[in-house]
Amino acid sequence: MSIQKPTLPKGTRDFGPVQMARRNFILDTIKDTFKLFGFQQLETPAMENLSTLTGKYGDEGDQLLFKILNSGDFLKNVHEEDLNKGTSSVLPKVAEKGLRYDLTVPFARYVVMNRNEITFPFKRFQIQPVWRADRPQKGRYREFYQCDADVVGTDSLLCELEIILMIKRVFGKLGLTDYSIKINNRKILTGLSEVIGEKGREGELCVAIDKLDKIGWEKVKEELGQRNFTKESIEKLSPIIDLQEGNHAKLEFLKSFLAASETGKKGIEELESVFELLSTYGETEANVDFDVVLARGLTYYTGAIFEVKVNNVSIGSVSGGGRYDNLTGVFGLEGVSGVGFSFGVDRLYDVMEELGLFPEENMEKTKVLITYFDEKGFTYGLKILNQLRKSGISSELYPDESKIKKQLTYADKKQVPYVIILGDEEIQNNSVSLKDLQSGTQESLDLDTLIAKMK
Repeated sequence: MSIQKPTLPKGTRDFGPVQMARRNFILDTIKDTFKLFGFQQLETPAMENLSTLTGKYGDEGDQLLFKILNSGDFLKNVHEEDLNKGTSSVLPKVAEKGLRYDLTVPFARYVVMNRNEITFPFKRFQIQPVWRADRPQKGRYREFYQCDADVVGTDSLLCELEIILMIKRVFGKLGLTDYSIKINNRKILTGLSEVIGEKGREGELCVAIDKLDKIGWEKVKEELGQRNFTKESIEKLSPIIDLQEGNHAKLEFLKSFLAASETGKKGIEELESVFELLSTYGETEANVDFDVVLARGLTYYTGAIFEVKVNNVSIGSVSGGGRYDNLTGVFGLEGVSGVGFSFGVDRLYDVMEELGLFPEENMEKTKVLITYFDEKGFTYGLKILNQLRKSGISSELYPDESKIKKQLTYADKKQVPYVIILGDEEIQNNSVSLKDLQSGTQESLDLDTLIAKMK
């Protein structure tokens, strides 16, 4: 009988101790920030009823849902005529549940089911894996983490301000300095399509404009032409493409450019208010960039849109979000507006790795290993271990009686910075010998001094 080599399902991966320590560094920073701003954590089940998930992500999304077979004899209700009719007839009879595709739909379901217990405005954050039956490729996995924060039940622009502030705080703590929080407003994009004479076509307009930084203005013009935008309307758009720098200069220009569009003017007002709030709060506009052609998630967002890019790295956006009008409408509860955004944890990880920003010294490692020569040393070491741990110092006692060299090699491979060596002399004097593996220096200490030093 041949022994089968274990493998992982395509598009999934393990996180070893090093990756976990680094991921936790990112996640703890984010979590800490969310809590500081009054967000509360929520978790929903890995699986939802398919009726909750289907039809919420478009046809393409429905194809990408992982379905879960009913337990037991899942074929018991399937008949020959179902098989002849094909998948759409068989699926509802063999699978009632699926793995969640994002955190937004489960959140909407939660709000609807608990609307009488929730205090609105409701500020929630959620950090959990989601699953998509996508074709795996570099940077795209079938299981990955999302990290969302939303405020629902208020139209206040304070929420938009807080998103900017939270992103700034997280990036500051992670050591990221060269990045831009791109911000726009859906109403400005609507205004643009109105004043160039293509009312109601902002969707198509933005799909094309969205490719601006990838393919350039000439190619975008071609694409707009193919989409039957008139030459005049495309020419009217060109001043937008080369706007001068500076958030306020852009806003001033747009006030005249969008003067004929009520919706457009409303968008400008909203953005101006966000910048005013930022200044009243006492923060600068550093790293905040009003991007007139930023167009993401159009079918979805109705107000502010955000996207965060780290500069000079090979990865695209690491965070995004926006204001939406109707989170819970699909479940029959109309008019719950909100604003939300999410951090791409995997992408942030890759960015920080590329820039060498992980602080290796505090990465969840054992601080001190106790080593010894014989059973007396083991017994004495066990008492010291208790004292160290009571003082909150991450410590280990080497489990097996073996040569000191072997014990030191273990410490070295595990990158433990300090080793305690216990011989007869230390046991007699009720002391320890502490060796710093970085510098190689060794000193004799009593227990109190040891604990003070380790802390």
